[in-house]
Amino acid sequence: MKLALTLTLAVLAQLAAAQSKPLADIPLKDINGKDTSLKAYAGKALLIVNVASQCGATPQYSGLEALHKEYGKRGLVVLGFPCNDFGAQEPGSAADIKQFCSTNYRVTFPLFEKVRIADGAEQHPLFAALTGKGSPLPGPVTWNFSKFLVGRNGKLAARFDTGTEPDDSALVKAIEKALAAK
Repeated sequence: MKLALTLTLAVLAQLAAAQSKPLADIPLKDINGKDTSLKAYAGKALLIVNVASQCGATPQYSGLEALHKEYGKRGLVVLGFPCNDFGAQEPGSAADIKQFCSTNYRVTFPLFEKVRIADGAEQHPLFAALTGKGSPLPGPVTWNFSKFLVGRNGKLAARFDTGTEPDDSALVKAIEKALAAK
């Protein structure tokens, strides 16, 4: 019982620490397993998306790639975080995911290792920070292809659910606003 309580407290402390530190300081791994962080994108606007290859929303990869190409020169980077939490719609390995994205959607935006996004002890610290109590837009992610727009200042600026297509006027307007801010 003591061990379970100690482990629970340790996990809660880790989540609290992740929520209090800047998003750029949260450790990440890219799709190849290499250690990285959002520091590599300092000064850029980021569109962080939980992606899945077997979801009804999977065709959004095309629109995300179009955003990445269209707004990349102005400072937007789309970042894909594969997730198998919702409907087990991302069952593949890192190699499978890379191959799928490359072959089917010609994805050039950065992809990261598969992460846990659903609330709970195993939730990735980045998504705990984006959705938890310390977030300006708290609340659980409910499905694949949720979108989090982080401004050039490293702060969460907007959040969009699965039903918001990449070319949706509200998303495009939020991206334009994030890119205009210095």
